[in-house]
Amino acid sequence: MASTTGASEGPVSMIIREKLTQAFHPSHLEVVCESHMHNVPKGSEKHFKVSVVSDKFEGLPLIKRHRLVNEALAEELAGPVHALRIDAYPTSQYTGQKSAPSPACRGGGAL
Repeated sequence: MASTTGASEGPVSMIIREKLTQAFHPSHLEVVCESHMHNVPKGSEKHFKVSVVSDKFEGLPLIKRHRLVNEALAEELAGPVHALRIDAYPTSQYTGQKSAPSPACRGGGAL
């Protein structure tokens, strides 16, 4: 599995990585904490972007792939995770494409 890990991956990032690995046995997995781009306390892990490539997504429309990821991370989404951006590809459709940069934070209070 190709995987990218931040040098200082936090506990929520590690849980997300573990759960997605267990659920999808991905050929590629990227978990990026984007909380630093938002109005949250330093060191927070609330905003994430994940890129998951798995055979388990073959033949599924995008909405079903996203639902599967949301189901795998239901506990985190009900707790510490405020926002999750998902790129979920079937193995046959993944050619190493990178996701577009996330938009800048539009403000709001600390969570």
